[in-house]
Amino acid sequence: MPEAKYRILRLINRFNLGGPTYNVTYLTRYLVPEFETLLVGGMKENSEASSDFILEQNGIKPIIIEEMRRSINPVNDIAAYKNIKKLIKDFKPHIVHTHAAKAGALGRMAAFSCNVPVTLHTFHGHVFHSYFGSMQTAVYKNIERYLASRTTALVAISEKQKHELAESHKIAPASKFHVVPLGFDLEKFWTNQEEKRTEFRKKYHIEDNEIAIGIIGRLVPVKNHRMFLDAFNYVKKRTRKKVKAFIIGDGELLTELMQNCKELGLSYTSRHSLHPDFDVFFTSWIKEVDTANAGLDIVALSSLNEGTPVSLIEAQAAGRPIVSTQTGGIENVVIPGTTALLSPVGNVQAFGDNLLKLCDDDAFREFLSGKGRDFVSAQFSYTSLALNMSKLYHTLLQEKRVK
Repeated sequence: MPEAKYRILRLINRFNLGGPTYNVTYLTRYLVPEFETLLVGGMKENSEASSDFILEQNGIKPIIIEEMRRSINPVNDIAAYKNIKKLIKDFKPHIVHTHAAKAGALGRMAAFSCNVPVTLHTFHGHVFHSYFGSMQTAVYKNIERYLASRTTALVAISEKQKHELAESHKIAPASKFHVVPLGFDLEKFWTNQEEKRTEFRKKYHIEDNEIAIGIIGRLVPVKNHRMFLDAFNYVKKRTRKKVKAFIIGDGELLTELMQNCKELGLSYTSRHSLHPDFDVFFTSWIKEVDTANAGLDIVALSSLNEGTPVSLIEAQAAGRPIVSTQTGGIENVVIPGTTALLSPVGNVQAFGDNLLKLCDDDAFREFLSGKGRDFVSAQFSYTSLALNMSKLYHTLLQEKRVK
């Protein structure tokens, strides 16, 4: 293999299960031989599913900075910053490309200090609403504006996100943003679907005449699972069909969400206390998410804030209709009315009515099921991701006259 012409230090908060991990993995793997990438990440939370299998399947061995963690801790953050500076001085990258907030702050400050020629930052989401109070949010915005002013280029993962960051939150001028959608290897979501569907529905005691509604993601406040439960309860009381809900994921709100089920009169079970008669199944994380998608009939998302939700891309690749809130970059991920039904954030009745429509109308559910595969294959392939990012790197390197 010829020697790489340019070196990239790629830095991510942590390797938890989700779009950012896939993004950095595919960029590390598929930009060779022209770009040599050193992939660096922090420590994931204990409640988060491990994504080690994604890295291993792609032959990637990242460097882990144990001090770089999600929460703010001056001692750890300073130590992580020093470690990043050492990596930069040893590796001598032409480009430092950071992904997500913590890595973006520490990585770019280290890159500025070391005079790295080109710096980029990808916003996989943002914390500028629905995460913190107004004062704390204002502080984070000001920090990000300062970092953005010194960064060579900023990457948004959808047009909607670019508009939100540039126009609504005034992080940087729109001209500084470049839209590069995420990329995935989606083929597994449409292969051997019947076998996977049978396997999933047998394991979780889903009868042929039951509608399985799934929501996939971390159990954290911004995902708004309580609204999903309220909407499911709304549907259960009105539908002519038998319905079951599957909460796929784990996190800090698990116990609280189980209590919510009790308050709503919904029976629930989990992998730790499995029984076949239930309304809601807390599955924890499912590594074979393609099997889960094959077994579900509807995929839901109730978030208050999103970047590019991977679960909705995967659902469409599997031919599953979607019910989602209309937030962040979701409009750029689905085709409203054709692959997904969208409702305002926090509107339980509108969300519930969309779920009810898909549960009760088999033909409409089938219509939405058949429209997503070609769309996401064209928009979110890993080959497109690598090609688009390579073009952007070359443009920035030429502008900086890096040889």
